[in-house]
Amino acid sequence: MTNITLAVTGSISAYKAADLTSALGKLGHTVTVLMTDAAQAFITPMTLQVLSKRPVHTNVMAEDRADVVNHIDLAKETELFLVAPASADTIARLAQGRASDIVSTVALALPQDVKKLIAPAMNTNMYLNPLTQANIQTLATVGFTEIEPKVAMLACGDLGRGALANVEDIVQAVQQACHTLSL
Repeated sequence: MTNITLAVTGSISAYKAADLTSALGKLGHTVTVLMTDAAQAFITPMTLQVLSKRPVHTNVMAEDRADVVNHIDLAKETELFLVAPASADTIARLAQGRASDIVSTVALALPQDVKKLIAPAMNTNMYLNPLTQANIQTLATVGFTEIEPKVAMLACGDLGRGALANVEDIVQAVQQACHTLSL
């Protein structure tokens, strides 16, 4: 099927990356997981390694093999790049073209024809902030498709748009993007 790179960032909904990794693997996709430091505060790399049956990448400076540059090799292997959950910080870094962690570095090194999906998850005010919205629009201009967050009671107790889309909806968006890859 498709080589999917799943980038997990710092959000309380990072735990849903386990269900997402499992669901994508059951559909026959190869899932390679990247994690920011903040994501690792919510879910361990070991959990996602067991579910993906592949090493989880957490450090841009970790070069396991002398014959490859890890972040470049990961980008070249990627057919679909999915950021779920996508924190406001990661969205800003991606929109600015920064290469400060494994997620943003791989994203910057992706070939132009790679399908890119982003599923924001954050507090309502953070999501609706004009800066975040501008960053999402910037990402749209370079090929990212947003999987919109849902309206729900958030972990902070606020009710509003900002909760990570349902895993089933993310999987459906991935399947639709994979279908266009095969056309």
